[in-house]
Amino acid sequence: APSPTTAVPYTSVKCIDVRKNHHKTKWLMPWGHNHCEKLKDLDEAVSRQIEANDIVFAVHIPLPSKEMSPWFQFMLFIMQLDIAFKMDNDLKENAEITLDVSLAYRNDKLGDWEEIAHAIEIRKLKCTFGSPKTLESEGRHYDCDFLPFMEIGSVAHKYYLINIRLPVNERKGINVGIGEIKDIRLVGIHQNGGFTKVWFAMKTFLTPSILIIMVWYWRRITLMTRAPVLLEKVIFALGISMTFINIPVEWFSIGFDWTWMLLFGDIRQGIFYAMLLSFWIIFCGEHMMDQNERNRLSGYWKQVGPIAVGSFCLFIFDMCERGVQLKNPFYSIWTTEVGTELAMAFIIVAGICLCLYFLFLCFMVFQVFRNISGKQSSLPALSKARRLHYEGLIFRFKFLMLITLACAAMTVIFFIVSQVTEGHWKWGDITIQVNSAFFTGIYGMWNLYVFALMFLYAPSHKNYGEDQSNGDLGVNSGEELQLTTTITHVDGPTEVYKLARKEAQE
Repeated sequence: APSPTTAVPYTSVKCIDVRKNHHKTKWLMPWGHNHCEKLKDLDEAVSRQIEANDIVFAVHIPLPSKEMSPWFQFMLFIMQLDIAFKMDNDLKENAEITLDVSLAYRNDKLGDWEEIAHAIEIRKLKCTFGSPKTLESEGRHYDCDFLPFMEIGSVAHKYYLINIRLPVNERKGINVGIGEIKDIRLVGIHQNGGFTKVWFAMKTFLTPSILIIMVWYWRRITLMTRAPVLLEKVIFALGISMTFINIPVEWFSIGFDWTWMLLFGDIRQGIFYAMLLSFWIIFCGEHMMDQNERNRLSGYWKQVGPIAVGSFCLFIFDMCERGVQLKNPFYSIWTTEVGTELAMAFIIVAGICLCLYFLFLCFMVFQVFRNISGKQSSLPALSKARRLHYEGLIFRFKFLMLITLACAAMTVIFFIVSQVTEGHWKWGDITIQVNSAFFTGIYGMWNLYVFALMFLYAPSHKNYGEDQSNGDLGVNSGEELQLTTTITHVDGPTEVYKLARKEAQE
């Protein structure tokens, strides 16, 4: 697939709004049919005595002779200001810029513009000046950070228009002490149409495969006379959460203007993450063989509780960002000091918790492997047929545990990298190139993993208990016990459970 996203730079055109007091009814086009009266630069505005309130920075999306497509899925815009140093108009410390912004759309080049959103936003300017502030330095530009500008969760129209005003009110201190702004530049980021098609195709293909294995798996469990154990229920719940992510509702975003798709996608991914992390803890715990009564969820409240709390916190954070953007696409939690600190704290705490969780998981896996090694000491006493059978089960279990660790490591890396990639436009110079193979690979890995789990942990219809050479051992099949502490029934435990005799466990 092509790379997931494309970044397109736009430079605003300075238009003169000659119609006084009709700001909200008039859209100013930077070029093409019925374009606005333009200014070359702001020095021309001074010589022509045009006030700052009558200048509109206009940006047409996309560039001339192109059009947007619903396959682009979303639009994210970052703003960069070109601010020149002037002795009599210096940039104040902790300066704030007030933006009066409007967004409109149309679907043909001669139609009327329809307003999508209008807002008055405040952004903090974080700029540095490399040279001494003397007369010789006049005209040099400040080095300013990117500012988050706008995010829209769907690209349902062909043409978009952004009009930006910088209203000046000296009495109220609005846009005073922000230096001499020469230009406003935007960077527009959208998903590539080719990547979207590959992504949709993967979802469409994987949905029926996971659904079929889920139906087969649950049918196997219901054929048993015993009730399903905790591990079997958790695997089924994991299958449901995987199916929830897989269902390709994104196809509807091609025909409908559903701006909430980004938020919905975050919620779906969050549910799956929480389910996956909870499953790994329970999966290891059920194989600990430490004589604790574990076949109930309440036995894992210490491990599952923090996962639930963390997921809820991230959900609240997401609602504060993307939830508000459904009403006002120009809103960003990163624009205020408190918001930025909270957002950074969430990402750092989530990353630290994930790393600690991974270390704890490695420790549990080590304990499980140690216990399994103890079980292997009893294998030579078994007949050849049963020994080979149980050696196969041990190999299968160890293989699944190693795959689990690899899956956990890749998921942790993916989570951290995706957060840094999304954040680097908003808070710094860190640039990480993530290609489409990483996204599709991780997504395919989750599906294969869930598929393998249901396939390997479905209760077997075969019965190895009545071995012909059982008499050699002097034990009956009823003494054959399980790998975990969860099943005390002889009736139909899963094959991986049927591993060791009672003596080995004691």
